Amino acid sequence: MDKIIIKELEVYANHGVLKEERELGQKFLVSCNMYLDVKKAAKDDDLGETIDYGKVCFRITRFLTDHTYKLIETAAEKLAKELLYTIPAIQKLDLEIYKPWAPVGLPLSTVGVSISRGWHDAVIGLGSNMGDREAYLRHGVEAIENSKDCSLVSVSKFIETKPYGVIDQPDFINGCMKIRTLLTPRELLEFLQKIEHSVNRVREGKWGPRTLDLDILFYDDEIIDSKELTVPHRDMQNRDFVLIPLNQIVPNMCHPVLHKTVSMMLDELRDR
Repeated sequence: MDKIIIKELEVYANHGVLKEERELGQKFLVSCNMYLDVKKAAKDDDLGETIDYGKVCFRITRFLTDHTYKLIETAAEKLAKELLYTIPAIQKLDLEIYKPWAPVGLPLSTVGVSISRGWHDAVIGLGSNMGDREAYLRHGVEAIENSKDCSLVSVSKFIETKPYGVIDQPDFINGCMKIRTLLTPRELLEFLQKIEHSVNRVREGKWGPRTLDLDILFYDDEIIDSKELTVPHRDMQNRDFVLIPLNQIVPNMCHPVLHKTVSMMLDELRDR
C-alpha cells in the first residue's frame, strides 16, 4: 500500500507525568506514515484524491495543543484515532511521538512511543429466536452504525431458519453484516457481547435460545484459536443459515483455513 509521510513535525504542547511538564509545556516531534491508495491522485494530478499533508500537520498540532495527557502513549492513541476517524482516505497509520526534552536527568537524544493503528474488515453473523427477532437484529446493526470504532459496509437480507443443534426451540432469524473496525479481535468480541447484554442475552447452554447472537465469522485473513475466540467461525461451512446470508454480501471471501470461497462452501453444503 502507498503511504504519505510526515517526519518530525515540531509541536509545543503540555503533556507529561510531571506537573511542570503539563503547566510549562515542551517540544514534541511527531512523525506519521499514512497508508492509502494514491494511484488515482497521481494519474489525475488531483489533490482531492489524496491527503493534504499540510492540513494534516495543522490537525496534529491543534489536537496536541488542545489536549493534555500525562502519558505520550495516551496522546499517541488518541491522536491516531482522531486521524482515522476524520480522514477517510487513511487505511492505517504508523505514528511516532518523541520528547527530545524528556526530564530524566541523564544525557539522551530523545524518548518516544511508536504505534500502528488502522481499519480492519470483519464479518459478523446475527441471529435471534426470542421476542421480536427482527427488531433485535436491527438493534445489533444500529449499534455498529452508532459506534465511532466501527463502520457498517453492508447487511444481508434476514432469513428465517430452523434451529441448529438443539431443535426443540423457536425458529431463528439470521443475517450477516460486513463492517470496518478499529477494534482488535478481542476488543470487537467484548463490544459485541456488550450489545448482546444490552438486550438481555442469557447464555444457557450451547445452541440454546437467545434474544441476540453476534458472532465474528471473519476478521481480515486472521486465524485465531483461543479459549475466548475462534476465527474464522469453526463450523460455518456446515451451516446454511450462516452461508446463505454470507453469500449475499461476501461471496468471494476466502476461508483462510479451508481455502474455499463462501460461494464454494455453500455449493458444497447444498450438494451434501
